[in-house]
Amino acid sequence: MTERLSFTKYENEILPTFRDRMNKAESTEDVRKFYFYTVKELLEKILELGEDEELDISYPEDVDLDLNSDTNFKLGEKILQNQKIKEYLENSDLPDILQRLAESAIKRYVHLEKHRERTESKIRSEIPY
Repeated sequence: MTERLSFTKYENEILPTFRDRMNKAESTEDVRKFYFYTVKELLEKILELGEDEELDISYPEDVDLDLNSDTNFKLGEKILQNQKIKEYLENSDLPDILQRLAESAIKRYVHLEKHRERTESKIRSEIPY
């Protein structure tokens, strides 16, 4: 039996910021971008990158929400070609964490889609003339 790694510790570290971002999202595009930033931050923690190091991925090519899949997210080739990330996707709870974050983001996405007129009127009211 192979040992399964757990990254729940890192999930718990990023959750407060993720929830705050989702609450502040004013558009579906915000939701998608905030999901990307959160996943990027999570992967950087998992890969133990230093503060001056950054994972070279971009939105939406490498990480995005996917409302039409069972996992609710999609990862691009750049991520899937990273051997460490690929290993973690196969032998850890990383896919589960990404899915939980995506499910939460999609709930916010759907909510904003349903109430688009309120969001648009709020944005228009904040634009100075």
